Order: sequence, then structure tokens, then C-alpha cells
Amino acid sequence: MSTAVTTTVARAGSAPATIPLTTSQALVRYLKAQLSERDGVVRPIIAGFFGIFGHGNLCGLGDALDEERAHVRFYQPKNEQSMVHAAIGYAKATDRMSTFACTASIGPGSTNMITGAATATVNRLPVLLLPSDTFANRRQGPVLQQLEHPTEADVSVSDCFRPVSRFFDRITRPEQLLTALPEAVRVLLDPAETGAVTISLPQDVQGEIYEFPLAFFEERTWTVSRRPPAEEELAAAAELIARAQRPLIIAGGGVRYSGAAAELASFARGFRVPVAETSAGKGIFQDEELLLGGIGVNGTRAANAIAHDADVVICVGTRLTDFTTGSHSLFQNPTVRFVGVNVTSRDAQKLAALPVLADAKVALAALEQRLRQHGWIVSEGFLREIAAVRESWQRAVAEDVRPRDGERMSQGQVLRVLNEASRPGDWVVAAAGSPPGDLLKLWDCASSAAAHLEFGYSCMGHEIPAALGIRLANRERGEVYVVVGDGGYLMNPSELLTAAQERLKITVLLVMNGGFQSIHTLQQAALGTSFGNEFRARGQDGSLSGQFVSVDYAANARSFGCNAIEVDSVEALSEALAVAREDDRPTVIVANVEPKRGVLSGGAFWDVGVPEQSERAVVREHASNVIDRRGREQRFYG
Repeated sequence: MSTAVTTTVARAGSAPATIPLTTSQALVRYLKAQLSERDGVVRPIIAGFFGIFGHGNLCGLGDALDEERAHVRFYQPKNEQSMVHAAIGYAKATDRMSTFACTASIGPGSTNMITGAATATVNRLPVLLLPSDTFANRRQGPVLQQLEHPTEADVSVSDCFRPVSRFFDRITRPEQLLTALPEAVRVLLDPAETGAVTISLPQDVQGEIYEFPLAFFEERTWTVSRRPPAEEELAAAAELIARAQRPLIIAGGGVRYSGAAAELASFARGFRVPVAETSAGKGIFQDEELLLGGIGVNGTRAANAIAHDADVVICVGTRLTDFTTGSHSLFQNPTVRFVGVNVTSRDAQKLAALPVLADAKVALAALEQRLRQHGWIVSEGFLREIAAVRESWQRAVAEDVRPRDGERMSQGQVLRVLNEASRPGDWVVAAAGSPPGDLLKLWDCASSAAAHLEFGYSCMGHEIPAALGIRLANRERGEVYVVVGDGGYLMNPSELLTAAQERLKITVLLVMNGGFQSIHTLQQAALGTSFGNEFRARGQDGSLSGQFVSVDYAANARSFGCNAIEVDSVEALSEALAVAREDDRPTVIVANVEPKRGVLSGGAFWDVGVPEQSERAVVREHASNVIDRRGREQRFYG
């Protein structure tokens, strides 16, 4: 029930008009009045709140949200980490122009959000986190779930958010909101700084009152401007590119978030430059002749072959992680140079690149205009080479996904069937393990679903809640597919209940292979051993080497209120996907696949820590191969 308040009206020459509100009331009112605008499109910055309540936020922020229930949409997740992942999915689907706020109770409720915070910050996606904190007044003595630090009395568990947040503040007086909230919104919308923004709220302060200026709650539209490139940076980049004979574009998530797909296509087609994709950039470029697919450790052989000998690499909107660069081994041309187009200075200058510090949409258009003055275009010979490596890769993939006698369907075959069943307007979501890598290699977005492949933080358990966020941003449009292994599913199935509760239609394709098979494959490749990564009972030798344990995943999904279908063949999968599209409930399709049959490798090196000494010959042999490749292939680019 709303609380009566008295508003102080300003008279001519008097102090500004104020309104008495609690910290929580003021926070909710402020956030609901903030809008983002880019290219004429206006959105609420905070589309709603996710929250799980307990002591610390129930009587403060929870009560304020209850008062505003007619104006602020609240969703009830089942896990604090999950709600952050859902906000990330929503932010991705809105190109970072809108997100959700997430509130949790003191102690474990709040620290459960830290993994989600790290996922958001690493992936440069905005979320607003409102962890609860212990009493600021300290009159109660050590309270439940309070951290008693031996030398820093003002430290609480909420300080754990600091290293994984792009902005952190603790509100110990209500009036601190007047500076904290505008700064929080600024960081959320700044493409160079965005990520998790954390405002820690002590439980007593949440209910404390202050005379806030009425002007603080007036509707405000924050324009997200497009940073233009500096003339000297444009000139240097264009001069370098114009000398290239074997150029390559790496398209990252920054191309998507800036809405630069058309500019990328114009640049690449106009100069006939091949394009490779990162996980975050998957699907933003579609061209039958110039698209090489994913690059790096999870990439295609076509993209990695062209990268190997590229003389100029144009990196657009990518932070160049080790999966993209093959741990600095992918680019082997002795004279290779890089151009970094990015809104973040650090990313623009990685690999000693010539930086173009600018919005991708503006920068690509300006670079194209400059290069036309040079009269530069890629040679016919290089185009023929691009066509040859593309064709070779496509033949290899077709052979790799063929059925094999005595084997179940493979994960590659499952993804092919899903690709054929999906349509424009759909989304496919994956994170961690083999699904995002296999999708980066195999998925064709041309007449199919857009891709959200969370691989910046490779966070298991991200998949299902992120799909809910994407569905919330696209309530009436297409299907939202989740591809997840049984290992990832077991990490976080609880948001299926939220999907059923809110009638959020998603289709989960659960690829059942009996364990953490992606990391198991890495373990065998790096060490030649098998330990602790398959779902087996304890064997006679005392290790987890017995029979595979059985889980009825379909029954589990039904218990959450979902439709569930189990399939053992590509034909049955195709039928199940058709049924799921027509059903208005969330659906889980359990696909039994050949557990150790992976998708064809792109051949790139990935450096992992291996033991330099072992009593086992098999470990010494495999580890020496990794160490040898480090010495032969890793490079210093400057």
C-alpha cells in the first residue's frame, strides 16, 4: 500500500521543490524515469526488476517495488545468478540500450550474483545489480551473514563485487543517490565502459528518508552518441590497409552492438575483403563468397587458413581473446599488421594495432570512404584462394557429419537439423562447453536464427536464463532455442519454472552425452588421461570409473511445467522441433547423442597449463606436445 507523502512546493526565489522518500522509493522512481536514445529509437534503460527477497531487501527495496507495481514490472527468478544472466540476455537482444535491475538479500543471496556480474563485465553487457548490505549504523553488533574482517571494519561481502563491476558504490546515506545513480546510468550506457554496475544497499539505509529534489525524478533521455574517428587515425589505418594483399576482417560483438552490419557488408563487399566472426559477432555478416565463419580455437579451417597468412588484419569491435587469436599463434605472416576499430582504447591497441578509436558504424563508413580514394581492392587471385578454402571446409564438414554405422546421431548432426528448422527472427543461445564452439563453426545465420554465443566468460548455467531475457525482449517474435549439454543443464535448470510461470516460450535442446565432455576432450588432448569429467558411478578401484549414471531429464523438465520430448534420431528431432514450434509452452527436447564424437576441429592452437613433470609417460608425451607448440607457434606482435 502506498505511503502518503508531503511534497514541498518551491516558490519564487526559494529552495527547489522536494519530496520526502526513502532511499528505496527514490531509487525505483529515478530508474523508471530514465530512457536511452540512439538513432531516434527510445527505450527504458531499466526494463524491469528481477529479485529474490530476504532480510536486507524485503522491507526496503521490496516494499518500494510493491508500491510501484502498476508502473514497474517485477519478475521472480529462482536463482540469484540466473537473474543476472537473464538481464544479460535482454541487454544483448536490445544492443545494450536496455537492461534489467537485479536485487538480492544480504549475504549468499547477493554474492550468488557475482558470477553473473563477471559474465556481464567480461562480455561488455550492461546489468544493474542491487545487492543488500549489512547495517550502516552498526548498532546491532555482528548481524546474520555479516563478514567480520580483522583489519577493515567497513568491508562486507558486497565488496566482492568490486573487481567484477565496471562501477561500484555503497549507499550509506540516502542523498548519495543523487550522484551515484546518474553515474551508474552513465556507465551502463557508455559502450566503452559498460558491464556490471553495482549499487550496494545497506538494509537500514534502504528505509531511511530524505527530502529529494523533485527535479531528480523528471524523465530524462540519455542519448548514446556515436564517437567519430580522429582524422589522423583514419589516415594511418587507410594507408596501411591500402597496401594489403591478403587482408582479413575480424568482426566482433562491437559490430552488432553498434548496429554496423550494413556498414560492414558494404566495406567487405566493396573491397572484396573476407570476414571471420568471433563468438559475440556470430551472424552479423552474411555473404556466400566472403564469409569464412568463426575464427580461432572454435573457428573454421577456412578462417584460420586465411588468418595464418594475412598481412593486414582489421579487427572491428573485438577484444581479441586467446580463443580468437589462438593464444597469439594464429597469425603467422612475418610482417602481419593490425588495425583496431573499437570504442575502447585498450582493445583498439591490442597486438600493437593502429587504433581507430570510434564507433564501428561510423568508423567503417569513414574507412570505406578513405580507401576509395586509394583505389584499392583485393586481387582476383586472393578471391580464388578464399573460394578454395571455403569449399574445402564445406566438404570436410559434410563428410564429418555423415552418419556412422553403429553410432548414435552426433552433436554436429543435431545442430544441422536445428539450423534447418530455425527461421529468421529466431534466436539460438549457447554458453560454455562444446555447443558455442560447434555453433560458431557450423551455424548458418543467413536464413536462420540469430546467435547469442556467450563465450567471453564461458559460463555454464548461463544458457536457460539468458534465453528468458532474450524472450522478454522479443515476446512475439520467433523461437528462442537453447543448446546445452547435460553438464550445463544440471548447473541451472531452475529457470524452466520461471519460463512456465511467465509463459515465456523457449525450446531447450538438451544434448545428452554423459558428462562434461568438452573439457574431457581437452583433458585427453592435453594429457592423454581421463579423470573426473564423466557422470560415472564409483568403480571398484575407488575412482569415478564405473557405469554411467542415469538421469531422467525429460521427467525433470516436466516437473517444472514444461513439455518434454526425448529423441534418438535426426528424424525424431526434426519432428520434435516442429511440435515445439506449435506449442505455446516451454519445451525441452532431450537428444541422445554419441557421447565422444565431436565436431571437426579448426586446427588452431590453444594454450593451457600442462605439467612440466609427471610420473606417467602418457602425460609427459602429451604435455610436451603442448609445450612444443608454444615454442613454435606463439608470437609477440608488439
